[in-house]
Amino acid sequence: MYIIAIAWLYVVFMMSITEPSVVAAIMTFFWYGVVPLTIVLYLMGTPQRKRNRQLREQKKKTDSAAMRGQTIGNSDGASEKAQNDNQ
Repeated sequence: MYIIAIAWLYVVFMMSITEPSVVAAIMTFFWYGVVPLTIVLYLMGTPQRKRNRQLREQKKKTDSAAMRGQTIGNSDGASEKAQNDNQ
């Protein structure tokens, strides 16, 4: 996907250097190249950002479940120690 973006920027750069003034060249480069490319790359990256967010949420849930499991394990260990002391 990035090769297409690079190629598009090259084409827009070539268009901008043929403009009669520097201001027109800069405007051409930004309005035909940078702005549309930014929007397209953002939209194309949306599914990956969604997957990353879901993975983070899933990891957070498993981490919190693991922490709850350790807390339960610690309380069981304390009760086992109390039972051993009574014997």
